[in-house]
Amino acid sequence: MPSEKKISSASDCISFMQAGCELKKVRPNSRIYNRFFTLDPDLQALRWEPSKKDLEKAKLDISAIKEIRLGKNTETFRNNGLADQISEDCALSVIHGENYESLDLVANSADVANIWVSGLRYLVSRSKQPLDLMESSHNTPRFAWLKTVFEAADVDGNGIMLEDTSVELIKKLNPTLKESKIRLKFKEIQKSKEKLTTRVTEEEFCEAFCELCTRPEVYFLLVQISKNKEYLDANDLMLFLEAEQGVTHITEEMCLDIIRRYELSQEGRLKGFLAIDGFTQYLLSPECDIFDPEHKKIVQDMTQPLSHYYINASHNTYLIEDQLRGPADINGYVRALKMSCRSIELDVCDGPDNEPIICNRNNMTSPLSFQNVIEVINKLAFFASEYPLILCLGNHCSVQQQKVVVQHMKRIFGNKLYTETPLSSEAYLPSPEKLKMKIIVKGKKLPCDQDILEGEVTDEDEEAEISRRLSEDFSREPKLIWLCKELSDLVSLCKSVQYKDFETSMKAQNYWEICSFSEAEASRIANEYPEDFVNYNKKFLSRVYPSAMRIDSSNLNPQDFWNCGCQIVAMNYQTPGPMMDLHTGWFLQNGGCGYVLRPSVMREEVSYFSANTKGIVPGVSPQVLHVKIISGQNFPKPKGACAKGDVIDPYVCIEIHGIPADCTEQRTKTVQQNSDNPIFDESFEFQINLPELAMIRFVVLDDDYIGDEFIGQYTIPLECLQPGYRHIPLRSFVGDIMEHVTLFVHIAITNRSGGGKAQKRSLSVRIGKKAREYTMLRNTGLKTIDDIFKLAVHPLREATDMRENMQVWLLSALVYSECASRGPDEPCQ
Repeated sequence: MPSEKKISSASDCISFMQAGCELKKVRPNSRIYNRFFTLDPDLQALRWEPSKKDLEKAKLDISAIKEIRLGKNTETFRNNGLADQISEDCALSVIHGENYESLDLVANSADVANIWVSGLRYLVSRSKQPLDLMESSHNTPRFAWLKTVFEAADVDGNGIMLEDTSVELIKKLNPTLKESKIRLKFKEIQKSKEKLTTRVTEEEFCEAFCELCTRPEVYFLLVQISKNKEYLDANDLMLFLEAEQGVTHITEEMCLDIIRRYELSQEGRLKGFLAIDGFTQYLLSPECDIFDPEHKKIVQDMTQPLSHYYINASHNTYLIEDQLRGPADINGYVRALKMSCRSIELDVCDGPDNEPIICNRNNMTSPLSFQNVIEVINKLAFFASEYPLILCLGNHCSVQQQKVVVQHMKRIFGNKLYTETPLSSEAYLPSPEKLKMKIIVKGKKLPCDQDILEGEVTDEDEEAEISRRLSEDFSREPKLIWLCKELSDLVSLCKSVQYKDFETSMKAQNYWEICSFSEAEASRIANEYPEDFVNYNKKFLSRVYPSAMRIDSSNLNPQDFWNCGCQIVAMNYQTPGPMMDLHTGWFLQNGGCGYVLRPSVMREEVSYFSANTKGIVPGVSPQVLHVKIISGQNFPKPKGACAKGDVIDPYVCIEIHGIPADCTEQRTKTVQQNSDNPIFDESFEFQINLPELAMIRFVVLDDDYIGDEFIGQYTIPLECLQPGYRHIPLRSFVGDIMEHVTLFVHIAITNRSGGGKAQKRSLSVRIGKKAREYTMLRNTGLKTIDDIFKLAVHPLREATDMRENMQVWLLSALVYSECASRGPDEPCQ
């Protein structure tokens, strides 16, 4: 079957309108009628049928049209009882006559609505000479450029070339196109002209390229922002960048530079305009990526205590398979460190010839030399991040081989090892900034009040936890292991201690001590004591590791524990999937350095926050995320799908991850049998109550799958979203970027009252205090009610001032109290 002709120019829109289609006509009395609308052959009037009116009255002269609006933007739509059932993207209104009456219509798809809006706007803007322009549609700059491309490839100068040469030329201009699709298009063109030869003329080459390489949604966008031209000049581009893309301080010279870099035709580059092909390339470029380039750098304050950051952490780092059968592999460390992991695990056991080894104690067949592992760690420790690396040491060695471990670490790491004794006069851990290029050892320590060369300490590793869980006696004491003084002395800021309860910890735990929680224990505490868990994590480090029952090395949901402020949530890097997507996406921010500053409500001493918050967070302004899923590009067939041909039926899921009040999921409709450029054109809104902890995961799935439905995904923190029209580079199941596979979207973020783009946290962290935000009241439109609620505005402002002032005073009092307790020679921070 020949493919449906794409809209690639104004003349295509006009042709479609002349052929006509069914539109729904909306009346103010809430009635909706199906009518067949057409454009007259002479382009002078719009007609519809059937109609009770005279045929000459069931029309609208193009010369009478004042404005064409896309969306539900008239009183008829606003007052229609069925308006909620009408898609915003499918609605359009034609404003006409001296009294500015409206003809309100609904198309059966956003594409059709765009065709009518673009075509009518074109006709209205060129009402005096439309016919001349239509006849010269093949003399546009785009066709002039394509002719030069064709002539350069036509070495014989005959005006024709072999089909193979034409296919290669189009592939070169657009590498994303499949060869079979290009050949099919040439066959369609030749069949329509009843040609027997396979040689391609210049006109056929231009026609094939325009139909194959024009994305309708991008064409409609270009026409909209260019005020019905088929190209953008510098002023159009400047307005687009400022109003839609959120770019500040844009100049005309910057716009001309973009045109020079992306416009394909020499004429366009010289005259300063961007046609459809250059505009498409610009939208696909890194400059229009959804990820804010500002967050590819360190943008957060790195001088706060270590306990105020989420830390990128790995579990069983030495594994590249599951924990039951998987052998130890050095590549586990290479992968983790190259992904900015800042907390890695080393399970060390006695090896042959007095040389310690690292191994999976469930599979001892391929142990790693401890010395070789730490040489690799030393080489890559600061390859992806200069901030501190934590080594979680699982010590299963004899005292004799523990001393060998110490010798290797001191010799190989040298002065990178952080062994300074913590100061009891301090209250918090040092900052990542202060600990740059340092390696911190987490492990057990001998009692500091005993001067001994070796001694017994409790074994609190994960195997001990398993044995306690499997035992009927859950209260039995943990076993003891021997520890030598040399290894004990390597542990400084991350001394492992056992958690008992929050009351004991807040009274007796030192700031340099760290508790490790199993997934089950951390989940129980998070559910029973959510506020206490958050407060505990303001001062102390917490490490959460996956349940020992996850023998397939599946991953826990890190968001559950980030919500409680847990800094080190250890992940099985070797196991891809939704949970690892969240982890990887979260740590893309802040320059991908492996440290992310927690929200202020989870750091400040006087703030209150519960991980189980079901609504608005006190002191935090909610934001509204507006997402429009426009189209997809070059979706592959799911990798694990059984034999089903190459056709897929894609749809898109949008997942919001964060505190429980923010977690939700919505999906688009399914587009049947289209993997190259499926058009979704659906809009969604999400209220985000704690934006600093929210993530968005875009997932593309196949609705007609056999065996596997996953096509691609992309996960990004809300803080890193760029507004405007953006392409999302989709990742495969294992997390690799898939070449040319994208999702085209429009993003907007506003505050809850609907005004403007909300302030981003990263900027406020760098710049300082943000302006005080007051509760806004919306008008209902009922004067009596609005007048009553106006009286509440002033008291609400006063209440906000009192609350914020009280927090400032309390914080000042704490600082004053701390300063007063210091000696005369001690600096007050």
